[in-house]
Amino acid sequence: MKKVFIDGETGTTGLQVRERLINHPNIEVISIDPSKKRDVEEKRRLMKEADVTVLCLPDDAAVDSVILAKEEGCRILDASSVHRVAEGWVYGLPELDVTQRDKIKDAQFVSNPGCYPTGAVLLLKPLIEAGLLPAAGDYSINAISGYSGGGNALIDRYESTDNAPIFGAYGLTFNHKHLPEIKTWSGLSKAPIFVPSVGDFRQGMLTFLPIQLKGDVTMAQLQAKLAEVYANDTFVTVNGFNVIADDAAPFLTPHDLDNTNQVELSVLSAPDNQSGVLVAKLDNLGKGASGAAVQNLNIMLGFSEEIAVNLR
Repeated sequence: MKKVFIDGETGTTGLQVRERLINHPNIEVISIDPSKKRDVEEKRRLMKEADVTVLCLPDDAAVDSVILAKEEGCRILDASSVHRVAEGWVYGLPELDVTQRDKIKDAQFVSNPGCYPTGAVLLLKPLIEAGLLPAAGDYSINAISGYSGGGNALIDRYESTDNAPIFGAYGLTFNHKHLPEIKTWSGLSKAPIFVPSVGDFRQGMLTFLPIQLKGDVTMAQLQAKLAEVYANDTFVTVNGFNVIADDAAPFLTPHDLDNTNQVELSVLSAPDNQSGVLVAKLDNLGKGASGAAVQNLNIMLGFSEEIAVNLR
């Protein structure tokens, strides 16, 4: 048995990581006494006892916990956004390329990806690497997430009050904290325009990337490349060209992947085969947060990636 300490286990991501790990046959979760959750020495003791500590904390608190981990030589999986492009950290997206799993397995510090960047990077990176999309292109990303992505405060606003929008766009200062992550790991030479939004549903996410191609490249080629790259991946599915794989067709909804670690990628083309939209669909609490965290824990600890990643 391996031991995992979740620092911040009462938050949205922490609760879901814990719920998954309860069913893990090879991992024991060790917890801090709630009365000592701000006790630095108690955290230090638990980090030293654990094989891996998962940080499910606000960014500032995560920085403080990493200081402790470095002092004690502990392994960390950080679900905050603060270390996703930081030097000395391995990006915890196993599907990033063929070397990423080995990097995660051997790393002391792994940063769990953000929910929006997960879909954007999975769409963009292989197409830019293949030369089908330009790294210096002007891209815009529009996305909608369930309100659980906003943490306990937003969940309470939607579930305990009448003061919540059916739909609300945000990040309209265009400096969203996910932008460096999207730019870095997609291989873009400049940041895209990114407009996230929240909807009146608990879980699920759609990330849209409109495309206007130039030259001889076609939308069908983009779909074929994505299908080739992810052909053997357990958690990434590429739908057929112009296929909307959704029970509510012809609508494409954020649902059906709730409580799973799956991602569905779609390439939807206009009749000219030169323009259209790339779409990533996932659960913002699954592959966008807690499911991905358990997948990374499995890799870090030498277990099968598929163990306990889903809540279904």
